Amino acid sequence: MHMSTVKKSFWILLVLLFPVAKGFSQQPVSWNYFTKKISDKVYEVHLKATMNDGWHIYSQKQPKDAIGLPTTVKFTANPLLSLKGNPLEKGKLEKVKNEEIGMENHQYENEVEFVQVVSVKANVKTNITGSIEFMACTEERCLPPETVSFSLQLQ
Repeated sequence: MHMSTVKKSFWILLVLLFPVAKGFSQQPVSWNYFTKKISDKVYEVHLKATMNDGWHIYSQKQPKDAIGLPTTVKFTANPLLSLKGNPLEKGKLEKVKNEEIGMENHQYENEVEFVQVVSVKANVKTNITGSIEFMACTEERCLPPETVSFSLQLQ
């Protein structure tokens, strides 16, 4: 079976199972947000995910043929802020290969922090806001992708 056919079949199956998964109304991932001032006008924004036992979320970067939905961090545009690069991941990255279908996913269990360095362009109070889209899975099933919003004050 061609790899793209396998991938399409997986997503069709996942979509069909979404209503069942929603019925469980599980919250296997909790998020905690905080900032850390690292120098004058420069902050680290920490977005920390903590997963229940047996659950994982996926890294922002996945192999080309991965099935898992990568975690995506989006920041709302703010003219007072400048982002330095992309969010870094701090945690124990696991590279899990499914031998049956020959695909690999990059994922985190227990916890992971997404850390973004931000500069404030003036001596003002402002907020950094945005959203995180992620998919929580176990070895047996995945919940539908979820998006959570965050807002943190920088001062």
